[in-house]
Amino acid sequence: MSRLFSPITVRGLTLPNRAWVSPMCQYSATDGLPGDWHLVHLGQFATGGAGLVLTEATAVTPEGRISPQDTGIWSEAHADAWRRIVDFVHAQGTSIGMQLAHAGRKGSTKRPWEGSGSVPVDEGGWQSVGADRQAFGPYAPARPLSTDEVSALPAAFAAGARRALDAGFDLLELHFAHGYLVHQFLSPLSNSRTDRYGGDFEGRTRLALEITDAVRAEVGQSVPLFARLSSSDWTEGGWTIEDSVRLTKLLAERGVDLIDASSGGNTPNPDIPVGPGYQVPFAARIRSETGVPTGSVGMITDPEQAEEIVASGSADAVFLARALLRDPHWPLRAANVLDGDVRWPDQYARAKSWH
Repeated sequence: MSRLFSPITVRGLTLPNRAWVSPMCQYSATDGLPGDWHLVHLGQFATGGAGLVLTEATAVTPEGRISPQDTGIWSEAHADAWRRIVDFVHAQGTSIGMQLAHAGRKGSTKRPWEGSGSVPVDEGGWQSVGADRQAFGPYAPARPLSTDEVSALPAAFAAGARRALDAGFDLLELHFAHGYLVHQFLSPLSNSRTDRYGGDFEGRTRLALEITDAVRAEVGQSVPLFARLSSSDWTEGGWTIEDSVRLTKLLAERGVDLIDASSGGNTPNPDIPVGPGYQVPFAARIRSETGVPTGSVGMITDPEQAEEIVASGSADAVFLARALLRDPHWPLRAANVLDGDVRWPDQYARAKSWH
């Protein structure tokens, strides 16, 4: 029996397989509202057999967007716009989760196909905020958040979580990775604060833990909660896998059910040994040293590769991104290769036979 196509249950939510859709920014929203592009983009993965669909990084405040075209969840209008997408995914028998995020110093930036750098205020941008005033690469310097502003962030995440549940989402993921705001607080490379949110490990992890506490308190005990971590900064003096293991234990105590183990994003041009499955060892180490389930991501492209990751116990699931952009029905094809069981839409049933 294929392990990739075996079910997994998280707090009462049973997902039919372990081939999941990784959050992928689309830079195609208007005022934070998802539209037709997002319906088709996410909907195709639901018809393609994915066991779980995750949204792109969805901002809990307007200034928490990466670009002016990112999605949001800071108002009831946003929840309403997401609802039709959730309903379509559910109609395919698939679960859907929202990734709650704040871009921090990497906010107010141009869409990738429009160049690099920050978007000026007079062109629809805003003053980015961060743990301190350090800029990221070619982006404009951030405005350091005051202690009171940092203390208010957990409530913004909790409010976004409530709106997501009201829109029908099945689970939530907290985005603590890729150099965005919470990761900026975690890493000593981007956090030079001297208040209670800076300094040692306890101070730098305080915001992540407060957000987790606030979200778990808001949604109750039945809702699955994931957290995405950059397991390493890949930079001397930065956040490490040892730090990630330590933080995972604290997050699990506060109700995080699975760690989405990614890496990097907090420093420009780090020396990363990119290759197939290059981040799998992070998921494996976090899982083995904490007992917390993990998902692995990054250059996972072949069905046999994904099967080996799960079957070996390196991770409990795989998050797919570019492989799904190339082939939105990757899980249907992988199930055929691995002799796994996967649900086909009735409309596609005539194609189920590969002979």
